[in-house]
Amino acid sequence: MISKRTRNWILALLFLGWSLGNLDRYIMNYAVLSITEDLHLSASSTGLLLSSFFAGYAIMQMPGGWLADRFGPRKVLLSAVILWSIFTGLTGAAWSLASMVMIRFLFGIGEGGFQPASSKIISLTFPKEERARAMSVMLSSSGIIALIIPIASAALLTTIGWRTTFVIMGISGVIIAALYWYFIKLPHSGSKGGITQTSVSGQKGLFSSLFKTPMVWNLVVAYFCIYAVNWGLATWIPTYLVKTRGLDLISLGWVQTIPGITMLAGIYLGGYIIDKMPKGWERLAGGFACACIGILLYLMFTASSVTSFITYQTIVNLFIAFVIILLPAIVLKQLPSSVTGTAMGIANTGGQLAGFITPMAIGFIVDAFNGSFHAAFWMLIGFAIVCIGALLTISDKKGDLLKQNEEEALALEA
Repeated sequence: MISKRTRNWILALLFLGWSLGNLDRYIMNYAVLSITEDLHLSASSTGLLLSSFFAGYAIMQMPGGWLADRFGPRKVLLSAVILWSIFTGLTGAAWSLASMVMIRFLFGIGEGGFQPASSKIISLTFPKEERARAMSVMLSSSGIIALIIPIASAALLTTIGWRTTFVIMGISGVIIAALYWYFIKLPHSGSKGGITQTSVSGQKGLFSSLFKTPMVWNLVVAYFCIYAVNWGLATWIPTYLVKTRGLDLISLGWVQTIPGITMLAGIYLGGYIIDKMPKGWERLAGGFACACIGILLYLMFTASSVTSFITYQTIVNLFIAFVIILLPAIVLKQLPSSVTGTAMGIANTGGQLAGFITPMAIGFIVDAFNGSFHAAFWMLIGFAIVCIGALLTISDKKGDLLKQNEEEALALEA
């Protein structure tokens, strides 16, 4: 078995890489204010730009998961970081809407293999009872970045500009890829008690059965809905607060640190609670959280002041963070390790399709309603309601069958 020290070191490196990935995605939501002016973009064009990354990211989820299961997560991890670093740097060289959309799409392709590969590594290196907390540590990078990016982006974008900012982030990614190549060394397959890379060709029945598993498709829907809410808010809140609520970029940076704190707290607290939660309670807890999200979204757009809006946004981030941790925890806890990369890729495809569709849809809605965001908020409330149904109807019977099939296959190999 891998030592606890080595596991924690691997987790720290995954956290570092995912921090940079989140940095690029979050800073775009603020940089787009300057990009829109430089490239003379409408709200619809801005939505297309914000969505282009997620199109490539969604396309790569299932192939990324399959590649991690088939060829090993380390290779996929390295490839993902190298590719996304190249296209992050090239973002700073974009000269038109078309070039920016293409670069961001290819950036999404590059980054798409990271989460399935990193999830695979966590499932292979951590005991089952620690996986939700390990996942929460890695995903907490999004909360930390959400906390610091409003102020950091205001400082960077008003001093060195958006082009230089993206070039610097691309160089940082190359450094992280070098750290991965040097430090992340997973044991070879075949050693009893060690990390075993299951041969996909030897488990074709188990692999294909994922696509017949109702729980997986429930997760696809739930991923889509919660990430539609998450990325709908993350991508358009800065623009909404500047154009509708009248904040300037510096004020925006400071007020958005407050919801970032609760996002971070929700991720850490969620991982701890989920690991301690009795089996079967995940559905009820997730459904309750989504109901709270829907109510809070309504209170947000009807808030009479910026203070009230930020208060509701702060609370809603707590529940969004819980659901975002809950979904991968269900995959890691209820499906066998041999297929977690592929299963995570399938489920997360739903989330990244939401990232592609939602920002673009909000852009079209805002244009259609003459700059009003009310219809966009109602759309997000609808997604929260659908997520309740997807979570409450999850059944783990097929997941248990998959585990049984894996155990039988391993027994035959022995």
